[in-house]
Amino acid sequence: MKKILSTRTAPWALNLSLFILRAGLGLLMIPHGYGKMVHFSERSGNFMDFLGLGSAVSLSLVIFAEFFCALFVAIGLFTRITVVPLVITMTVAVFKAHDADIFGEGERGMLFLIAAVVIMLCGPGKASVDGIMGK
Repeated sequence: MKKILSTRTAPWALNLSLFILRAGLGLLMIPHGYGKMVHFSERSGNFMDFLGLGSAVSLSLVIFAEFFCALFVAIGLFTRITVVPLVITMTVAVFKAHDADIFGEGERGMLFLIAAVVIMLCGPGKASVDGIMGK
């Protein structure tokens, strides 16, 4: 009972938790970017232009974040840098595209945003390419 109520965190448990969160976020985000990449020509004309650069450029930036950055986050390579575009993309998706409806249409985006912020603050953990290179 003492272990269940303990607030201590074992280093292995923290690293395993960060691995699960990081790999889960990356692997669940990749299909969103892949779908947009495959259907780029269909979506580029009517995609939300959130930077004033045009819908095709905006869609390209979202694909970069949701596919390529998510891939790097999943394997844990340059994690703190590559998670920043995901945070920006999910912030725009939740608060601009879904009108801050965090308990409705924007719920999934909000969950992705929270996970990305946690990874940005805590880092990738030892079970990552960054962690291996750090040794």
